[in-house]
Amino acid sequence: MSGAGAPTPQTPIDGTGLRVVIVAGTWHDVITDGLIAGAQRTLDTAGAAHSLVRVPGSFELALAAQAAFAGGADAVVALGVIIRGGTPHFEYVSAATTDGLNRVALDAGKPVGFGVLTLDDEQQGIDRAGLPGSKEDKGAEAADAALRMARVVAELRG
Repeated sequence: MSGAGAPTPQTPIDGTGLRVVIVAGTWHDVITDGLIAGAQRTLDTAGAAHSLVRVPGSFELALAAQAAFAGGADAVVALGVIIRGGTPHFEYVSAATTDGLNRVALDAGKPVGFGVLTLDDEQQGIDRAGLPGSKEDKGAEAADAALRMARVVAELRG
């Protein structure tokens, strides 16, 4: 399981005053809806203002994140599901999505919480989606990372 060695935040993060946009794909809705619920729960607990934007798929997440920053977001939580198939499509979409979101974060100088699951099969996603019986909650982890990085960046910039 990929969660081995994952950090366990000891202090709750304060998201008060932060505006966060969750951008989420529409493929594999059971898994994606679990990721969204985890992210929303984390942002609500932290007191961050947030909204949700749905996009056709993971490939489109980067452009939506870029638009969210142009609209004044302090952070973005990107959520999507890419499941390996029998063609190279998986590699292309996974790489383009990852590279695109990284570029958006670096260009904006603002955090993108990365909650895009790249999976071999649907069960791996169910195990990570924060659903009842899931072993991990990657939506919550991505939201927590986005909030923590928003605070780190603000502190470093003074």
